[in-house]
Amino acid sequence: MIYFNNVSKVYKDATALSDVTLTITTGEFVSIVGASGAGKTTLTRMILADDVPTKGTVFFESINVHKLRSKDLTKLRRRIGVVFQDFKLLSNKTAYENIAFAMEAVGKTDEEISSDVPHVLELVDLSHRLHHFPDQMSGGEQQRLAIARAIINQPELIIADEPTGNLDPINTHEIVQILKKINDLGTTVILTTHNRGVIESVGKRVVTLENGKVVRDTKGSK
Repeated sequence: MIYFNNVSKVYKDATALSDVTLTITTGEFVSIVGASGAGKTTLTRMILADDVPTKGTVFFESINVHKLRSKDLTKLRRRIGVVFQDFKLLSNKTAYENIAFAMEAVGKTDEEISSDVPHVLELVDLSHRLHHFPDQMSGGEQQRLAIARAIINQPELIIADEPTGNLDPINTHEIVQILKKINDLGTTVILTTHNRGVIESVGKRVVTLENGKVVRDTKGSK
């Protein structure tokens, strides 16, 4: 599904990625682990073409993502759902409206929205928060809402960039379980984290970055 071919990224004052070659197949759950500054976020930004390699190529299936025209890049990004550490929810919209907004952006009808939003909120155990605003929710609830928004348009890939970084252990566990459930339903998941406890609870493939290099790539136990 995704292939990094000798990808390097050099900024003015640092090397973020160094000769990374990596394959992620459809349906995998891959955890990208490393300390702050190891290159995890740069790696995921490459998939979305939010960042451009200094050297090398990034493919989504057979598509060189950095050769796409703007219109085609928009289409590609609609195949990818992204979950951030800081949620990036719309504070003036309810849980229902946050998800509806994502559906409206891709042209879904009012009927589809009214049908699908309650289902996805049920999936992340937020049915009781349907009409609540983000600031009326806990951090864990906000992150579950962010996941619901990311999956509502049925993406083929979910990128979760440090999604548990601001959460306590109980909420962290809940988020990991939801991501595993999404993966079990067939969606490819890439999770970045510096938390070894998260990696152990996932139990899937782990790619370790150090100073922009892949230093370990281990299969999971589950």
